[in-house]
Amino acid sequence: MILVFKHFFYRNYVGLSLWPFIILKEGSLKTDEVLINHERIHLKQQRELFILPFYLLYFTEWLLRTLLYLNSYRAYQNISFEREAYANEDDKEYLARRKPYSFLNYLVR
Repeated sequence: MILVFKHFFYRNYVGLSLWPFIILKEGSLKTDEVLINHERIHLKQQRELFILPFYLLYFTEWLLRTLLYLNSYRAYQNISFEREAYANEDDKEYLARRKPYSFLNYLVR
């Protein structure tokens, strides 16, 4: 289910997945197939980790990478969940063939 909340987002962020919702900054983004696919990849990640562990791992990885890079945005870009989603957001068929826990392939650079 896709929801729109204009005042929910920080800076340049335009989409977010909070199980079971995709939350967008603007209604016009509902037609952005790449963004929606990116967020659906996150929903799949959340589901396979039974939701709460996903958020714990996401935050922990972001925190550790922030300490490593001393830059929170660079840390965000290098979270394994984000790396998988960004690497495959253009591929409309990715979710159909994605293997469980594929984000682990993006954990280490």
